Amino acid sequence: MIGTLVYQLTRNLSIEDIKKGGFDAYFVDHTTGVYPASAAGVPFTAAYLQSKGDVITDLHENMAAEQKARTTYDNILRLVDDPDVRDVIKFLRAREVVHYQRFGEGLRIATDKMNCKNFYAINPAFDKNCK
Repeated sequence: MIGTLVYQLTRNLSIEDIKKGGFDAYFVDHTTGVYPASAAGVPFTAAYLQSKGDVITDLHENMAAEQKARTTYDNILRLVDDPDVRDVIKFLRAREVVHYQRFGEGLRIATDKMNCKNFYAINPAFDKNCK
């Protein structure tokens, strides 16, 4: 959604606007196409997606990812004054909060169903005989 928002904001830029906004290096490589990258220009990679196949580990990772996204949206809101952009970012931020809460509920359900003495020591998907 952020890529779409950036595209909508940049698709009709003139060459002068592109240069004035410091967007010229990006334009040379990508025109106004969406190229996922961090604010520092580091391209997105699948290495950012974390999955271990362990319910406890993966739910904690998911919760952390939601909090990192929320913090990014908070930072964007501190910098942006366009009401249309702010509305989109506020919606996305609220969605991250809900996702965090649902992952937290999933974590509680998972730990309630596991042997609480062992839920950090086993992976129930593989260690089925550990009780």
